[in-house]
Amino acid sequence: MDPRHSAQDVVLCNMCDAPDPLLHCDFCEINLCKACVGEHLIDSTKKHQVVLYKERSSTPSYPYCCEHTKDQCKHWCEQCDIAVCALCICSPNHRSHIFLDILTFTERKKDDIQKDFHELEKILYSKYQHFASNVQVQKAELLKNTQEVKTAINKHGEDLHREIDTIIQKLKSDLDEMDAKHMAVLNKQEDEITLTISKITQNIADLKRLLDSNDVSRVSAYKSRNAEFKRLPPKLTVSLLYFTPQKINPEQLYQQFGSLSAFSMTTEEHGYTMETSEAGSSPLKPMLDEPRIIFTIHTHYRGIHKWLCGVTCHSDEEIWTCGYDFKIMSLYNLQGKLLKSIQTKSDNSPEDIAVTRSGDLVYTDRQNRTWNTVKCTRVQTLTRLQGWTPRCVCRTSSYELLIGMDSDDDKETKVVRYSGSKEKQNIQFDDKGQPLYSSGQYKYISENRNLDVCVSDHKAHAVVVVNQAGKLRFTYTGPPSTTKGSFTPRGITTDSQGRILTADCDNHRIHILDQDGQFLRYIDSCQLQNPVDLCVDTNDNLYVAENNTGGAMCDVENFQFYVVAKPSTSTKDLSAPNLPELSFLQELPSLLPTITEDPLVALQRALL
Repeated sequence: MDPRHSAQDVVLCNMCDAPDPLLHCDFCEINLCKACVGEHLIDSTKKHQVVLYKERSSTPSYPYCCEHTKDQCKHWCEQCDIAVCALCICSPNHRSHIFLDILTFTERKKDDIQKDFHELEKILYSKYQHFASNVQVQKAELLKNTQEVKTAINKHGEDLHREIDTIIQKLKSDLDEMDAKHMAVLNKQEDEITLTISKITQNIADLKRLLDSNDVSRVSAYKSRNAEFKRLPPKLTVSLLYFTPQKINPEQLYQQFGSLSAFSMTTEEHGYTMETSEAGSSPLKPMLDEPRIIFTIHTHYRGIHKWLCGVTCHSDEEIWTCGYDFKIMSLYNLQGKLLKSIQTKSDNSPEDIAVTRSGDLVYTDRQNRTWNTVKCTRVQTLTRLQGWTPRCVCRTSSYELLIGMDSDDDKETKVVRYSGSKEKQNIQFDDKGQPLYSSGQYKYISENRNLDVCVSDHKAHAVVVVNQAGKLRFTYTGPPSTTKGSFTPRGITTDSQGRILTADCDNHRIHILDQDGQFLRYIDSCQLQNPVDLCVDTNDNLYVAENNTGGAMCDVENFQFYVVAKPSTSTKDLSAPNLPELSFLQELPSLLPTITEDPLVALQRALL
């Protein structure tokens, strides 16, 4: 270890190694004894600030301006996201911009670095250590099981004498080969985890140095790698081999001796992925063969032009709803009781609704070209767009909002990521410069757990999925047997397993896809009629907002599977037979049959 950086050793002068230096140059960040100060200050190519050692790091090191090289930058331009000097502030390039004291900006940046440092050191590092420990345990169990299987083979082989020695060796060889395959896969993941832990350790060290540094340029240039480390490895589960003995038959010795079970290892894709530092892991859930309606919530939306169009979870016990040509948004509990009604600020009907991670309701106002938040009962307009009309909205795992919007001339559509009221990202074109989305008509939006942005495009008869960077991943237009143009997607949501669910309104069913766009199955039972919107709570209960063909009844149904909303056929409320309802589908252990493929191929594909 370098004694200059070890807290357990005597501090040395960086120039002559003399112990206990009394001085420190804040700008050069080196320790100096009295004898070396003069030599250090002679270097006129750098600016120096020599202070007592105990007062080190007290002088900020300002960067020099790129435009005005003799001036130091003591401010930060928020719009341009760069350090600026006093002359820059007065220049036309920064007219009407907002400036911060650069030390204030640096403190904010250090707060972000401190958060990353804490997440890496206290959370991610321990997670990877847990994964490494899990691999070690499985390796030990694999070796133990291998020995037990070999013992069983040997015991059975002693009864068959010399004529079966060849068979015994063959089975041992097969077992060792399978064992090697198991071990190779586990060793590969262990090496990858060890490498990542090493990277995290290095990153933690780098962050510590940044936190102790007064070099504004280095701190300002810091880019977080935490998103890279949040993509945790898949959980591998080895299905241990076993030996199946058979009754000895000398005439059919080879066939009756027994056989080893097939090589098998399951991969839980993203089973340990964390959405935030507090998020946990969840194993892949199975689904029921058929979903079941648990209950139906009657809503107050009814009439030819006032039907239910939106549903979103406020919590696992409450849901918000909104309707076409209806300026009221309503909060219901799962017993169907109306808890709260909020009127839009403009008296226009909301286009779409969502709930932020802090529990505030967000709605888009198409006619007023705004998106708004509701805190308690107070409505606040966050942004009024110019030249664009907001349509769909959803929250993200990073406390941001994704808003789909159309241009005023209905010729363009884009998705914009907002942090507060600040625009952070535009998603509009693919790599060839072609529009990702059709213009106009209904669109719904949801963020998947792998941070993909999923948009149901009704006019294009497609679900369009891009990654977090806005790069097109796939476009889904229905399973292979679908007639072109017959798929009519509306509401879209995702569950804790990364599955994508979208309402096929005109065909009265829901499509379920995996996160890579592969069709898994339909929900087309339970007499669904015109499902228009979907949402899933934290327990994977699916709510489906549904209208009947005349718009006379609008319900939300609670299904066991995921959750769906539809018009109720229940007679439990005979006094109000025309009231719209909302139904709920509870947690659906898996609808999907097990998909079998060569385990090594599946495992290698999962690790890539």
